[in-house]
Amino acid sequence: MKFLAPFALLTLASFMATPSLAAEEAPQLTGCAAKRQAISTQIEQAKAHGNSAQQAGLEKALGEVTAHCTDASLKKERENKVLDAKHEVSRRQADLDKAMKKADSEKINKRKDKLAQSRKELQEALDELDK
Repeated sequence: MKFLAPFALLTLASFMATPSLAAEEAPQLTGCAAKRQAISTQIEQAKAHGNSAQQAGLEKALGEVTAHCTDASLKKERENKVLDAKHEVSRRQADLDKAMKKADSEKINKRKDKLAQSRKELQEALDELDK
């Protein structure tokens, strides 16, 4: 009986450690693999909610990603999005500078809001670049 107690504890400890080890070993998906996984998750959610139209659209999107997505093309697309966002921030900054020269407080506030939104979109694009 004394033999079974340590064996039971060892077995229990190994079962409890297995999921945490598996979670550590699973690499974070990036690029097209992450995109396919995200779409697959959305498909499962659409199935769970009985939304067949959304499911069909997502399955078509998954097929397109599987057929045409490459990590290089995805990276290039994301880099272009970052460049576009940077251009938009520059344009919004110029608009704000013009409004400040005219000292129009209403336009200044609008331009500041638009600039803040553009900066947020730029940050989102930069975050996507790393995925």
